[in-house]
Amino acid sequence: MEETYLLNVEGVRKKILHGGQGELPKLQDGSKFTFHFQTLKDDFERTVIDDSREAGMPMEIIVGKMFKLEIWETLLSSMRIGEVAEFWCDAIHTGMYALVSRGMRRITEGRDPLEGQKHRCGMGNMFDYHSTGYDDLDELQRTPQPLIFIMELFRVEDPSAYKRDTWAMSKEEKLAAVPVLHSEGNRLVLRREFAQAAAKYQEAVICLRNLQAKEKPWEDGWLKLESLVTPLVLNYCQCQLELGEYYEVLEHTTELLQKHNDNAKAYFKRAKAHAAVWNEREAREDFQRVAHLDPSMAAAVKKELKQLGERMRKKHVEDRKRYRGLFQSSQG
Repeated sequence: MEETYLLNVEGVRKKILHGGQGELPKLQDGSKFTFHFQTLKDDFERTVIDDSREAGMPMEIIVGKMFKLEIWETLLSSMRIGEVAEFWCDAIHTGMYALVSRGMRRITEGRDPLEGQKHRCGMGNMFDYHSTGYDDLDELQRTPQPLIFIMELFRVEDPSAYKRDTWAMSKEEKLAAVPVLHSEGNRLVLRREFAQAAAKYQEAVICLRNLQAKEKPWEDGWLKLESLVTPLVLNYCQCQLELGEYYEVLEHTTELLQKHNDNAKAYFKRAKAHAAVWNEREAREDFQRVAHLDPSMAAAVKKELKQLGERMRKKHVEDRKRYRGLFQSSQG
């Protein structure tokens, strides 16, 4: 089947290469397209620029989430499941392709697609880059031109049918996800599945940090979100203590205490991490702060200080034996 016709969009022509099945999918904000694509130049050789099959991974975009190449959402919206179509798009629609391709290529290469990128709109980034790092994309960036996209649509999923990444959620969805993730993390802790629990707490923190980024620091909205972040970070740190990731705990508790220097639980977890890596002085200072800030934790602090003292004495004895042995062997 081959049919050529104009989409209801200026500067776009469509040719169906293989018909799809059923009706056009019903779309809503958050619907996800999964498809393969090939990008070609509009020259005599139809030079291939990108091919997702060669890259070994299909492409996914989500409706209404400001994908940089907006025309792709329009093209895919005209397709049925299983359809293969060729689209000719004028340069008015393809100016951002170099940046989109750059990100996709970096992902395929196992690199960070946003490496070195400033938090600005796509057009601002166009002026920031002297080079994309790829000669063929640099040429497209210097001289915008018509491109041909061949697309095969595999599936369209409703927002409820797949697990969305945090960035794809609305504000309301992120807020709704946080208590669910918190509860799942707690359930996994009870089963002593600390790595999986830590991942749930971390995902919840990311949701809240994304929302905080839109608030003014230390104002009411920001503080309300921060009050939700703090217990999640502490739970995450407890999991890391159980997993023996002590330097991770030191990093996150120190960051937390820079904002909230009266949080006894954060000092307690940091003290335990210091003790685990033999930072005796720092551990004792943090344990003493805990007892001062929260007298109800004095018994736990006393127990920890006793254990710390015993461990340090044992370590000193072992160190002396080791040094004596080294000294004797060097004398011999």
